Amino acid sequence: MWLIKTDKVHLDEWDAFVDASELKGKEASIKFSTVIHNKTRDNIPVAVHVKILSPTGKEVYKNNFEQELPETTPFSTSFTVRDPELWSLDNPILYSAEITVSGGGRQYDKITLPFGIRTIAASAEKGFLLNGRSVKLKGACIHHDNGLLGAAAIDRAEERKVELLKANGYNAVRCAHNQVSEHFLDACDKQGLLVIHETFDQWQEAKRSDDYHQFFDEWSKKDLTASVRRDRNHPSIIMWSIGNEIAQRADSIGEVIAKSLVNVIHQYDTTRLTTVGANDFWDRRHVGFEWDKDIHRAFRNVDIAGYNYMWWKYESDHAAYPNRIIYGSESFPKDAALNWNLVEKFSAIIGDFVWTGIDYLGEAGLGHALELAEGEHNPQFMGWPWYNAWCGDIDLCGDKKPQSFYRDIVWREKEIAMAVRPPVAPGKKEVVNGWGWTDEHLSWNWEGRENQPMRVNVYSRSPKVRLYLNNELIGEKETGRENYTATFEVPYKSGTLKAVNLDKRRETASVELKTTGEPVAVHLVADRSRINADLNDLAYVKIEIVDKEGNIVPDANLPVTIEYSGNGAVIASGNAAPDDMESFRSLTPKTFRGKALAILQPDGKAGKMQVKVSADGLKAAQIIIDLED
Repeated sequence: MWLIKTDKVHLDEWDAFVDASELKGKEASIKFSTVIHNKTRDNIPVAVHVKILSPTGKEVYKNNFEQELPETTPFSTSFTVRDPELWSLDNPILYSAEITVSGGGRQYDKITLPFGIRTIAASAEKGFLLNGRSVKLKGACIHHDNGLLGAAAIDRAEERKVELLKANGYNAVRCAHNQVSEHFLDACDKQGLLVIHETFDQWQEAKRSDDYHQFFDEWSKKDLTASVRRDRNHPSIIMWSIGNEIAQRADSIGEVIAKSLVNVIHQYDTTRLTTVGANDFWDRRHVGFEWDKDIHRAFRNVDIAGYNYMWWKYESDHAAYPNRIIYGSESFPKDAALNWNLVEKFSAIIGDFVWTGIDYLGEAGLGHALELAEGEHNPQFMGWPWYNAWCGDIDLCGDKKPQSFYRDIVWREKEIAMAVRPPVAPGKKEVVNGWGWTDEHLSWNWEGRENQPMRVNVYSRSPKVRLYLNNELIGEKETGRENYTATFEVPYKSGTLKAVNLDKRRETASVELKTTGEPVAVHLVADRSRINADLNDLAYVKIEIVDKEGNIVPDANLPVTIEYSGNGAVIASGNAAPDDMESFRSLTPKTFRGKALAILQPDGKAGKMQVKVSADGLKAAQIIIDLED
């Protein structure tokens, strides 16, 4: 929360809108509007100064306007920028607009607004276009929390979240279903990540007795107005979503609400597309609703149709509604290939957003996989001590889970990946929840399971792969064109497991899993060794348990002790396990699969922070973080 003190003559950032969404040849057509507030009782002559600076600080436009200000007054102007540098995923160029109001020999107020020059468009024929070029949306749904920090929206935590998504192949994010922080959007602007901005998870009808439905009639237009006005200058935003899995999505009242919400958006921004995330009618079948008969009403008032878990209707709906633009607004991790194959096949299907990109707090155990005997119940959620959803491609420490390596193959980010699952207990079978992933590991450490059959999945788009154990050929198999997976059964023996792509009998890309030695030391890795001496900056320190060769020991689950000194504190620590209820404030977390995480926050003073981590019987490690003004 901020307390802002202004002059009686002032500007409000939320009033200001830089519309830089139109290109004409080699010129960008810019429309600027704002409101000048006059809370005095006098008619005041003011000068409005508008200046546009390029990413390098070069002045590309400047003008002064004389204005009589009898009261609060709208102000607008338009101009062109020649040979603009366009904001894009790979080159997220930001300009800035400086607006100053002055008069009587003094400056009343000044605001600076970052913005990007870029165009967006979508059609069933050409798909989604950014600056006139087709882009398939490699998307992640995310919740608002920051893992071990909880719901705290510290600036560096928001930046890191975007860094993790970009580093793992995502080019788009769906902010579901919470108001996203301003700094998260700033990070998306600066790093080049497209955003679907979503405001509501309920309309008038409840999902829970104490949810937003209580306030919808009175507050929905006010809240949506605030969302659009606050965030419309972010070039990363490409869609405004009016809701997720809304109960009233396809009835007559819902149509009126949807039209009303879209009208609110268009009152403040007509440059983006509108959308809604709609699910099958499992919640409305008792009153006769069916997808084929009724879902068209959910999409009638928006530009783009978001399908939650409905990939199997893409082709038939495309045939029935050839002009409908479709994307997977939510999808199961295990359906990645099924979804993406259709995205690549049809221009009208513009992308896929997995639930979820990063693990989050709540909906405990949504992504579980259990070994169950015949007749044993498989719950949707897991009870105590499970606390996180465990359905993310990326875990709470920021590391890739096996499903993320699989997605790398589906999205052509990498050439080959491999993961191992131990045998299921006798008399049981593995049951994977809808949002889950089979219980496989990036590990060839299975002491005590010698000669037991391990299932090895090799993920690749290569037609065939080979698998070796200690340089002996285990076998050669085709990868399915539908799921890019070859499955082998390998009796466990320590050593090196190696998978190799085959291209016309020629071995190409490969991946290995090696049995590590025993744990001998703690190893620390900081995301940055120098950070700002500011409470809004953080250092993330990975704690790794390694063998004598420096390899992470993936089955090392053991307690460590964190000590720190200097100008700051360890404000959170923990691991990625979904069922470890150790306090995030603890300084004695356990490692999970060989890793843990400590998050450091400066106290506001320049200097240093030193962190030491030890474990019984292992060589300790320490690291120093420089804190700069």
